[in-house]
Amino acid sequence: MSAPDQAPQDRSWRGVATEESADLPAGAGIFLRARSRRLLGELLRPHRRSLWWLLATIVVQNAAWLAGPLLIGVGIDVAVPALVDGNPWPLVWITTAMLAAAALDTGLRFVFLTRSGRVGQAVLLTLRRRVFRHVQALPLSFHERYTSGKTISRLTSDVEALAELLDEGLDNLVTALFSVLTIGIVLVVLDPPLGLVALLGFPPLYLVARWFQRNSTAAYRRTRETIAALIVQFTETFGGIRAVQAFRREPRNDQLHAALNEDNRQAHDRAFWLIAVFVPAVTLIGNLVTVAVLGIGALRVLDGALAVGTLVSFLLYLRRFFDPLQDVAMFYNSYQSATAALEKLSGVLEERPTVPEPADPVPLPAAAGELVFDGVRFGYTASTVLPDLSLTVPAGQTVALVGATGAGKSTLARLAARFYDPLAGEVRLDGVPLDRLADEDLRRAVVMVTQESFLFSGSIADNIAFGRPGASRAQVEGAARAIGAHGFIAALPEGYDTDVAKRGGRLSAGQRQLVSFARAFLADPAVLILDEATSSLDVPSERLVQHALRTLLADRTALIIAHRLSTVEIADRVLVMEGGRIVEDGSPAELVAGTGRFAGLHRAWADSLV
Repeated sequence: MSAPDQAPQDRSWRGVATEESADLPAGAGIFLRARSRRLLGELLRPHRRSLWWLLATIVVQNAAWLAGPLLIGVGIDVAVPALVDGNPWPLVWITTAMLAAAALDTGLRFVFLTRSGRVGQAVLLTLRRRVFRHVQALPLSFHERYTSGKTISRLTSDVEALAELLDEGLDNLVTALFSVLTIGIVLVVLDPPLGLVALLGFPPLYLVARWFQRNSTAAYRRTRETIAALIVQFTETFGGIRAVQAFRREPRNDQLHAALNEDNRQAHDRAFWLIAVFVPAVTLIGNLVTVAVLGIGALRVLDGALAVGTLVSFLLYLRRFFDPLQDVAMFYNSYQSATAALEKLSGVLEERPTVPEPADPVPLPAAAGELVFDGVRFGYTASTVLPDLSLTVPAGQTVALVGATGAGKSTLARLAARFYDPLAGEVRLDGVPLDRLADEDLRRAVVMVTQESFLFSGSIADNIAFGRPGASRAQVEGAARAIGAHGFIAALPEGYDTDVAKRGGRLSAGQRQLVSFARAFLADPAVLILDEATSSLDVPSERLVQHALRTLLADRTALIIAHRLSTVEIADRVLVMEGGRIVEDGSPAELVAGTGRFAGLHRAWADSLV
């Protein structure tokens, strides 16, 4: 069979690629940015009222903050001369106004930070839940292509990049933009000649900002890509630590990690270099403009054309004008990082299932279990695994699928479980095409047990009840007894309450397989698919399972894929597959008595036991 990590041919992914996006053409980059903005808009839309209140709060807060320099100038020009003349009231009123503005600034700042933090956390909660639900609902073909490390990167580092933007950068941006716009107007109104001098700094500021924008976009996208690669390598290394240690791959993995770490360092070094150039450049331009304003303003004060207080106010406003521009640079740092993260997240969210639920499903309250493959064609990418398969499995029949690796056995099983849809033809359960069944009805009717026998952290009882959460302890134990698992479970320190640890690490491979069998049997499906499910069992355990299967598969449709012919003997019917086609079909006894492929396999197996 072709590699399972390839998407089926003629079924291109309808979502935009979620892999590294730095090498995409310009048009695609624009689309990605638009897609990111659309996702952010969808996340913020439920909080529109709160956002408007936050905007009003920050506007009033900044107005209170900007009142300081103006009041200082008025104090120098009005209150000080009045005080010299013996009138303290102008100074009292100006001092009171400054205290009131400071109190208002502080209070509204507190309100803004607390409420914006709540909105930001609500957005992140929605995003995490949305990504988790969506990725969980995507088909097996997506997960075989998209590594777990990339998924972890999406839910951790990418979400955290957005969190940094919402928690810190957004506040700085709103304050900076409001300050720059408001102070720019105030400077021109306060003294038009000096205002024009200050505006001369805009052209070089614009050029520096454009240079920073063009270069930082690629730089920060690169940082997201390198950290994702690090997480993928980290996850794969420690997820397969047994193989790593068994094959002495530690030095090689250390070299790979060092190389990826160096890529990440260089990517961040480039981003930091851009900041290191941009911030001093803005400071330099600000200082040059300040010197020019101070010189021209001093000459005008000497000429009597400008009041001292007005010049002081102007210089204070000018400093407040350039300082926020550095905050904009810091925000752009967070913004670019968050934008690159949003590109990844929005790409995952735009992946569309290749096996979507039907819009108008056909109800199937109680399945009998008849499976029909009608002219089914299927393949991965350019290769065809099943060229034209037609097969009927009556309800209650146990069918064994036999054949060499790549014959199409597992592909047939995956189509029966609707992990994929055929490219042509239909797969029907009790006369209903699988793509017309609601996912809940299909998963209740068809259960697959694979060689992996994945167990989740928690107790053995929880793992057995995984497919039937409402099952009682008696039902859980009954399923374990039926397949021969009760003995070893009862012997564990805490019995059915024993924690299996990560991926069932406290159990042997055979024990994990028995627990997964008990899980499937408790779910009581109409169709049970065993894909190499007995390969991890030792001989005594296999004998227990063979005995249990004869009883538990009665009146249940079953597809058994196995290389062990001892497992095949319990089947009512054997299908020998080759090249995606059925080349032999009959009962085990009939095929053993013949001269075909299965008879040859059986003789070779019998000779190996001698």
